[in-house]
Amino acid sequence: FAAQGFVHTLLDNPDEDVEIRSKFLEKAAKSLDGLDNLVQDLLTVSQIETGAIKIDKKKMNLRALVEEIFEQVEAKARKRGISLKLDAPEGPVYVKADMMRISQVILNLVVNAIKYGNENGKVIVELVEKKKAFQISVIDNGPGIANEHLHRIFERFYRIDKSRAKNSGGTGLGLSIVKHIVQAHNGKIAVHSAENKGTTFEFKLEKA
Repeated sequence: FAAQGFVHTLLDNPDEDVEIRSKFLEKAAKSLDGLDNLVQDLLTVSQIETGAIKIDKKKMNLRALVEEIFEQVEAKARKRGISLKLDAPEGPVYVKADMMRISQVILNLVVNAIKYGNENGKVIVELVEKKKAFQISVIDNGPGIANEHLHRIFERFYRIDKSRAKNSGGTGLGLSIVKHIVQAHNGKIAVHSAENKGTTFEFKLEKA
């Protein structure tokens, strides 16, 4: 509706000032980008649930992937004064996973931590070696999540704070997608959080 409104306003007022026209087009484009993200996320959830997406597990370097994700989100983090840190063993960290899908998982968790964490805070991605797997944790020192919400945050479209979610964008499907992808890797995602003490999301991937 937002995109339609801006476009129809322009069509009804073809002699509108160039600056206003440009502003309306930018707003319409932003609305359509949001719609595209929603459609893509719905398709991903649907395909994973119906088994249409096959998980292609291969040997991959988790350290390199996290470093690449940090580069992607660096500008977002800087804008909020958030520092990004990778806490991992020296050298490559090899796991057996679908790189594209695990990239979606870690990117989503890191972006959420930046978006909802405290300004001038920190986000840590921790890779800890276990007997047969590596445990991946995404940790922030943000406001945390109240206990009443913890068991529902992986539900589609569930919002902890509807007004805050509306202002920050997003489709409300991110954590649902994260859960499905981790489960498709025969894993389980856990969340630990307390109000004013930050939040940690963690899951495991088998060693390559």
